[in-house]
Formats: sequence, structure tokens, C-alpha cells
Amino acid sequence: MSLTAKLRGAVADTRPLQDPHFRRLWIAGIITMIGAQLTVVAVPAQIYADTGSSAYVGLTGVFGLVPLIVFGLYGGALADHFDRRTILMVSTTGLIITSSLFWLQSALGNSNVWVLLCLFAVQQAFFAVNQPTRSALLPKILPTHLLPAANSLQMTVFQAGAIAGPLIAGVMLPFTGFTWLYAIDSVTLFATLYAVVLLPRIPVEGAGAKVPGLRSVWDGFAYLRHQPVLLMSFVVDLIAMVFAMPRALFPQIAHESFGGPSEGGIAFALLFAAIPAGAVVGGIFSGWVSRIEAQGRVVIWCIAVWALGITLFGLTVTFADHFTALMLGLGVLFMMVAGAADVASAAIRMSMLQSAADDNVRGRLQGVFTVVVAGGPRVADVLHGGAAAVVGTAIATTGGGLLNLLGIAVCALLVPSFLAYRVNRTPAAEGELPK
Repeated sequence: MSLTAKLRGAVADTRPLQDPHFRRLWIAGIITMIGAQLTVVAVPAQIYADTGSSAYVGLTGVFGLVPLIVFGLYGGALADHFDRRTILMVSTTGLIITSSLFWLQSALGNSNVWVLLCLFAVQQAFFAVNQPTRSALLPKILPTHLLPAANSLQMTVFQAGAIAGPLIAGVMLPFTGFTWLYAIDSVTLFATLYAVVLLPRIPVEGAGAKVPGLRSVWDGFAYLRHQPVLLMSFVVDLIAMVFAMPRALFPQIAHESFGGPSEGGIAFALLFAAIPAGAVVGGIFSGWVSRIEAQGRVVIWCIAVWALGITLFGLTVTFADHFTALMLGLGVLFMMVAGAADVASAAIRMSMLQSAADDNVRGRLQGVFTVVVAGGPRVADVLHGGAAAVVGTAIATTGGGLLNLLGIAVCALLVPSFLAYRVNRTPAAEGELPK
């Protein structure tokens, strides 16, 4: 095989971009994600600036988790009943409105942390409806064998925005405050709304006649209960995110361990950008993901690498007082390695759900996926914020990484069927929506 062919096989598989529906959503995602990540950075930074407490920052986990669970699960049920394009239009509009309210409270000089937390809760409710719907429609516009590549491309865009967002925020915050960050998020969301409007109608195959209620949500769990491999894909991610996602500690670590100002700065931006930066590098060189057959085994190894990276980052915080610049550089590097492993794990797990589930339950499973992926870090925000108040940021971070390693080892031993899970990578011809 020539060097050119090897390089082509190593870099990201871009075949999903040949579909115009996916291409428009993907390009809009590039624009939207930068603005969205500005808000992700601005909310905890504003809370920490107003209160000086990581415990209050950790409360974003509670205020984000409750609506995420409720509307993530019910949003998945809605996505299995109504036209998915319509749901995306409504939820995207809701995100635009809540982002505008973030801007308004900042422009008016709000310093009440509870107002900020309540706005965050409303925003997460719309996000929780939007995400499972968006994921559930992919198998309707792309063939199954391209789903790992499509998921990797989407996650790379998300993580690229998560790099640009913290870096831009770190530069802007000392000069503009939080108002401009929220304003940019509000404007960029219109790019996604435009891409959604251009989608065709996407009705659900085999949708029930009744408007979904709690029974519909429960039916989704009942379906999942009989799919042990898919169920375990949620469990291993929860272990990784709950124990080894110390993002609630980044403002305090940047300020106390690496000498940054309390309202932001370069160290703050680098910590927030490190994991997404690694994920982008991993996404760029994700061509191998489309060829993986031993998916279960690869997921286990990816999560183990994630946990090791976070553990080593915690050690750099421990020694930051003596070698501040060196430890910051090493900490960023270790978190980049963790991010590269995480994006591969997430792309494979998402593809497992999309390809294995029936269309009339796909939205509900994606709702569970959204709750796990986005909810796990919010539980981590609460746990890490509380733990850091007792034992300090270094021990909270390192200990979490070690618990992650222990948990993933236990899963591999107790559920060998997940470790042995394989797929056939032979492309299959499938129907497509009108272009």
C-alpha cells in the first residue's frame, strides 16, 4: 500500500459529507458550536466571578441534570412519534431564545447566581429535546456503514468549537465581560436553524397513533433492558464521565494552582480547551473508526486511556506549585490524550445505538444517550465540586481517574459479552431521503 493510501486511510472518513442534508447540518454545526462553547465557558466563569466558590459552579450540575433527564427521555419519545424536522425547528428556536436571555441578564448587570442557574436549566431542557432528535435522524439520511464516520465528523466539529470557544472566551473575558459571549452564541444558532429548515419531512416508521406519555418512555427502557450490550455502552460512559470529568474544578485550578486571574485568563482557557483539542486531533485521524469490528473491546481500551490521562492531569495539579509552567503544559497534554480517546469511544458507542435499534425506538435510546453523555458530567460537576471543597482539587481529580480505571476493569470482567461485541463492516445498500 502506498504512503498516500495509508494517509488517506488514517485521516477522517469524509464520505458522509457527500449527502447534502448531512453536509448542511455539519457546516452549520461548525458555526454554532463555537458560539455554544462560549456560553459553556461563560456560565461557570460568571458564577465563579460572582461567588468565588467551586461549590456554586458545581450547582450547574444539578440545574442542568434535572431538565436534561426529564426532557432528554421525553424528548426521545417525542422524536419517535412526531416529524423529526419539526421537533428540531422548535427546539432550536428555544435555544436561540434562552441564549438571548443569557445576553440580556448580563447586559443588565445581573449578579444573582440563581437567575443564571435557572436560565441554564431552561436551556438544557431545549438541548435535551434537540440532541436525541438530531441523532435519531442520521440513519434516515445516511447508510449504516457510514454512521461511525458521520458521528466522528460531528463530534470533531463539536470539539473544535470547544477549543475555539474557550480560547476566544479567555481572550475576550478580561476586555468585554460575559455579555458579548452570550450575544455571539445567540447569533450563531441561526445557522443551525437554517440547515434544519432545509431538511425534508422525516416521519417515524411505525410510530404509534397516541401522543407519547410516560408509558412510551418506559417502553424505551424496556427495550433497552433486553439489549445488554447497548445497556453496557451507557454504563461504561457513566463511569468515565462521573468519576473522571473534573471540569467544575477548572476555574479554581487555573486560579489557585496555575496563577490565573479569578475571572478567566490563559490558564483557564487552556484547561477548558485541552480535552476538546485532543478530541479534534483524534477526530482528524479517525479513519480507523470506520473499519473497527471489535467495537466492544475498543471502547473499553479508549475509556481506560481516558481515565489514565485524567489521573496524570491530577498529578500535575499536585506539583503545580513547584513547576507551574511545566505542569500546566503536561496537564494540557495529558488531557488532550484523554480527549482523543473519548471521541473514538463516543463515535463507536453512538453508532452501535443507531445501527442496532429499530426506527420507532431510536429516538428514545438517543434520549438515554443524551442523558448519559451530557448528564454524567453534570453529576461529576456536583461530586467534584463537593470533593474539592473537602480534599482539594488535586486529590479529587487524581482519585476520580483511578476510580474510573477500577470501574472499567470491573465492567470488562463482569460483562464479557460487551468486551466480545463485534460488527460486520461490509457496506449495505440502504434507502435514502430525497436530496
